[in-house]
Amino acid sequence: MWEVVEPQFSRLPAQGKVAMNMINIGLSVRDGKVFCGPMEMSVSAMARALKVDRRIITNTVKTIESDPKLQSIFEALEPTCSLRRVAPVMGWTVVEIHLADSNQPGLLGRIASELGRVGVSIRQAVGEDPQYSEGRLYIIAESEIPAEAVISIRKIPGVIKVIL
Repeated sequence: MWEVVEPQFSRLPAQGKVAMNMINIGLSVRDGKVFCGPMEMSVSAMARALKVDRRIITNTVKTIESDPKLQSIFEALEPTCSLRRVAPVMGWTVVEIHLADSNQPGLLGRIASELGRVGVSIRQAVGEDPQYSEGRLYIIAESEIPAEAVISIRKIPGVIKVIL
């Protein structure tokens, strides 16, 4: 998605930083305001968190709303709950899988099939967009993952490493 958004901010690096963070978090823009789901975000709080002047936030919103394509993208963003940090509290297992190419078709399916084969129920699977970071996939499972499954997942073409 960033390749569609970035050109509008190529000459506005501070606004680009704000826009990228908004995408990562899933903050939407509607009627000149920024929202996290149904909650309106404070311009001041956003500026503090991103270490930018409040005017950068305001101008980023104006830039987004001045372009119909950007506006349609940012109106549709939604925040997503990640269970990665709460998993240990719940007694669940988190597996971090580093991928050579996140765009390779079927990787998630092969990994999920391997876990299903050994009776592991997946609570959540979250992939990081390789545009923003290395290709990583986080699997939150309801139980421990047997060593045999970890070994099998490591052998899947496109998997670089598996971290429990």
